[in-house]
Amino acid sequence: MKPVTPDEALAAVVGSKPLPRTELTKKLWVYIKKNNLQNPKKKTEIIADAALKAVFDGKKKVTMFEMTKLVSGHVS
Repeated sequence: MKPVTPDEALAAVVGSKPLPRTELTKKLWVYIKKNNLQNPKKKTEIIADAALKAVFDGKKKVTMFEMTKLVSGHVS
């Protein structure tokens, strides 16, 4: 896969080096699990901390499907 470059907001979560989308998604999930940001009652929901709120356009929580769409806006 062609590497993508995270913008400043996304780089705060996954790092600033270009990486394939698959690796970017893996790193995002590592961050979410490490910081316990998955809603325990509704596993498809991600609760944003300050860093993810910047990526999620200011939303406090998003579904994992919505997250994929929002993250796409932060790569080039």
